[in-house]
Amino acid sequence: MPTHHADPERPRGPRRVVVVPDGPILIEGPVEVELDDGRRVVSDRFVVALCACRRSGTYPWCDTSHRRRHP
Repeated sequence: MPTHHADPERPRGPRRVVVVPDGPILIEGPVEVELDDGRRVVSDRFVVALCACRRSGTYPWCDTSHRRRHP
């Protein structure tokens, strides 16, 4: 289980996460995402859209590729 350390710059309380049906996962930012290969990517945006379909050309960030129909 991961250990969470207090960060004095991060506001206390839970972050809001919204799962959009057939769309991205929206997270109140800023965020640091650890990928399956161990790399970490950071976004300082107010709200971050994470790709849930893995079609994004900018994965892990959503680029709305989920909107396109694939045969």
